[in-house]
Amino acid sequence: MDDLATRDLIRYSGHGAFSPGIIERAEGASVFTEDGRELLDFTSGQMSAILGHSHPEIVSTVREQAAKLDHLYSGMLSRPVIDLARRLAETLPEPLDKALFLTTGAESNEAALRMAKLVTGKHEVVSFARSWHGMTLAAANATYSAGRVGYGPAAPGNFALPVPDSFHPDIVDADGNLDWRRQLDLGFGLIDAQSVGSLAACIVEPVLSSGGVIDLPPGYLAALRDKCRERGMLLILDEAQTGLCRTGAWYAFERDGVVPDILTLSKTLGAGLPLAAVLTSAEIEQQAHDRGFLFFTTHVNDPLPAAVGNTVLDVLTRDRLDLRARELGERLSGGLRELAGKHPVIGDIRGRGLLVGLELTAGPDGGDVDKLGAAVTRRCTDLGLHMNIVQLPGMGGTFRIAPPLTATEAEIDRGLSILDDALTDVTGDL
Repeated sequence: MDDLATRDLIRYSGHGAFSPGIIERAEGASVFTEDGRELLDFTSGQMSAILGHSHPEIVSTVREQAAKLDHLYSGMLSRPVIDLARRLAETLPEPLDKALFLTTGAESNEAALRMAKLVTGKHEVVSFARSWHGMTLAAANATYSAGRVGYGPAAPGNFALPVPDSFHPDIVDADGNLDWRRQLDLGFGLIDAQSVGSLAACIVEPVLSSGGVIDLPPGYLAALRDKCRERGMLLILDEAQTGLCRTGAWYAFERDGVVPDILTLSKTLGAGLPLAAVLTSAEIEQQAHDRGFLFFTTHVNDPLPAAVGNTVLDVLTRDRLDLRARELGERLSGGLRELAGKHPVIGDIRGRGLLVGLELTAGPDGGDVDKLGAAVTRRCTDLGLHMNIVQLPGMGGTFRIAPPLTATEAEIDRGLSILDDALTDVTGDL
């Protein structure tokens, strides 16, 4: 595999390597290699295939729509696009009732930030210090978890906000618990000191996924919204990985009763196909339009992915996959907590629904947690489970576990069993 990658492919994951084996096909919660091995997929592809791989209704939609209407000039409209815009708005609280459809999460965040800057007439952007919003220009400038070194100067006016990590609190109260209110105040105090008075937007994930599956404490999002309002900033929520039932609710922000000014979706909306969305209010859309908002791309509002998005909404609604994600998430988290009682190297279990984080600690020998995580990952693969590790220095012991919402109880249990065996093999029950 390494020879093939070196010979023909540009390596694009930093210092990470390609997964071993060549994938030939995928079905449901499993992927299959050319040499006949089955891997239980606890990453849902790239955290996207919420309906599993090759869902029959998605396959049918792609076949029918591709034969009828797949791509158009970007100024033309089609029925799938119009229907998807209306139906998405119906799943959201007011005033999020205007939609734009693109291809990737980076692209949707790019469009959202561009809109926020145009509407506010400002340029400064705030995001979390462990954020991942994409690799295009504005999205990359708002990304702090990786990819900043060696590419020249970032755009001016990008500020990092400390992450409210309850497992590794940097500011604590008298009981030693994370004092996120004081942390947030200090963070914005530093931002205010550096700002040139042009704060346009704050973009965050309700659950930082690549940043370690950090679930924002209850109340944090409302306090962040208030900080934005005090400064005339727009609040952008990036729900690429949390939206559309993944966390056990249709949208993760529902828990906090906070409606963003702009919402971005991707990954889960296309259930594995390239579909992303920007949603905002009629008022903000009108302001952007009046000022000549421009985000004209080759595949904006394409009919084929929009038709897939409509099918995704059909299945999510009919099969009540929000409830399914909640139930399976409880089974998964409960099983992981049982493993934590057996394996001392498991330090924390966190997340919501079927987006769960498991963090390993170095153990009593004080070993390298990144190497430990990599070893457990390799052993899981050997035993038939694909797990996704956060590939950032010092965070390699944190797994993002996100099976498809259509997984069975038996598949959840099988994944837990394989992880149990892998931890035993690697650590010897330290």
